[in-house]
Amino acid sequence: MKITLKDIARELDVSISTVSKALKNSEEISRDTKEKVQAFAKLYNYKPNNIAISLKNKRTKNIGVVIPDIVHHFFTTVIRGIEKYANARGYNVIVCLSEESFDKEVINMEMLANGSIDGFIMSLSSETQQKGDYNHLKEVTEQGIPVVLFDRITNEIDCDKVIIDDELGAYRATQKLIEQGRKRIALITTDDYLSVSKARTMGYKKALIDSGLGVDESRILKLPTMEMDEEGIKDFFEDHPDVDAVLCVNEIFAVYSMRLAQEKGLKIPEDISFIGFTDGFLSKYAYPSLTVVAQHGEKMGEISAQMLIDKVEGEKEEEETFQTRTLEPTLVIRDSIFH
Repeated sequence: MKITLKDIARELDVSISTVSKALKNSEEISRDTKEKVQAFAKLYNYKPNNIAISLKNKRTKNIGVVIPDIVHHFFTTVIRGIEKYANARGYNVIVCLSEESFDKEVINMEMLANGSIDGFIMSLSSETQQKGDYNHLKEVTEQGIPVVLFDRITNEIDCDKVIIDDELGAYRATQKLIEQGRKRIALITTDDYLSVSKARTMGYKKALIDSGLGVDESRILKLPTMEMDEEGIKDFFEDHPDVDAVLCVNEIFAVYSMRLAQEKGLKIPEDISFIGFTDGFLSKYAYPSLTVVAQHGEKMGEISAQMLIDKVEGEKEEEETFQTRTLEPTLVIRDSIFH
């Protein structure tokens, strides 16, 4: 069994970065700790991950991308943006799916991190955000592998990040519905542990409060994941027959909700309006076509790839600086609300 930095840290009850520094003979670590860590590493035949070493010597010209799913159009557009930019700069892109699973995310990263890539671009799985366990990311960044997080991010990791202003997107969408005279606006979202859902919920609530409508918590449906839950959404509409507008955290929830409304004989947008997140094919070709908050996935992918490759090719500074780029969402008006 291969022993990792994490194993040594756990056994000796010190932090991963202490182990990492002790193995590099850093002056910051006491001699006593250094000797203890080095002896333990030797005893268990610890081999430093050959990534850091291969990075020093040669570049693979490969980028690893880990995304939560390919069901949502948004992630496919991000990959397109990454590919386009990376290929133009002579890099290949290897895409792995975590399928919203923490274990799969860790396995994907370990597999890619043994010298086969120069850096990671990733969006966190819902299970990782739920657990709040980011050690696999810390290990990678501590070994000097650049990471760029996009869309679903965490502040626990020091790295470059690219997001869209989700709160602003939801705020503008809700505001638009209020301007059109909607008073009983529902939100179909996912639990708050998902960074994007938390921000979108905040934007929705803020718009309602600012307009003096106030927040009715019973009109917020929080589903456990971004997976489709037909029963959950159906029951929600049964319990709230008076809702006159719905903001959905993704386009799949929105298109399904529109269908339920139509089955009830409601006219869209006369009786009820809908807005979703992500400007995908579903939104465009739904009937009626769906008004959306565009997330500019391709642009997000392009910026992520640029940030990563610049880090890979840049000289390592002693004090590394990281930035978070925030893109502005735009509302694409279609037939599911009044024009």
